[in-house]
Amino acid sequence: MALNYEVKKKVFGFDQTKTEKYVAQLKTLGIIQFGDLCDEVTKIGMAPRGVVKMVLDGLIDTLNININKGFSVQLGDFGCFRPGINAKSQDREEDVKSDTVYRRKIIFTPGQYFREMLTRASVTRASWEKTETVSGSGSAPGTGGNGEEENPLG
Repeated sequence: MALNYEVKKKVFGFDQTKTEKYVAQLKTLGIIQFGDLCDEVTKIGMAPRGVVKMVLDGLIDTLNININKGFSVQLGDFGCFRPGINAKSQDREEDVKSDTVYRRKIIFTPGQYFREMLTRASVTRASWEKTETVSGSGSAPGTGGNGEEENPLG
C-alpha cells in the first residue's frame, strides 16, 4: 500500500505574520461506492452479493442503534466506533448546556490490523498539477480537521 501526498502552500491563521508554509497533504484516488464494495467482498469472501449486502446493511443498522444509545462498538481487529461531540467552552460549570454542543460525530479508532497496515505503508510524493493556497485557521463543521474541505477526488 502507498500513501500519496502532494505539497500544499498554506497560510496558518494562528501565525500573526501570516507566513506561508508548505505541508504534505494526503491524496486519495477516489471513493469506493457501497455497491462496488459489496462486489469486492463477494469476490474475496465467496459469498453471494445479496448476502454480503444484507450483512453490511445489518451491521450499519446495528452500529446506528447502539451508537445512538451511547455505546462504543468494537468490531474486533477492524476497530471501534464511538460517539463524540464538540462543544464550546464556558467560563462557569452551570453555563455548560446542550446548546453549547455544536457538532455530533462518530469517532473511528482503527484496530491492530489497520494500525499495522499503516505502519507498513510507503509514503510517496505524487505529482498533481493543481496548486492552491488555503487558510488553515482551524476546523469548521464539515471540514477535514485542518480548515480544508475534504475532496476525495483531488
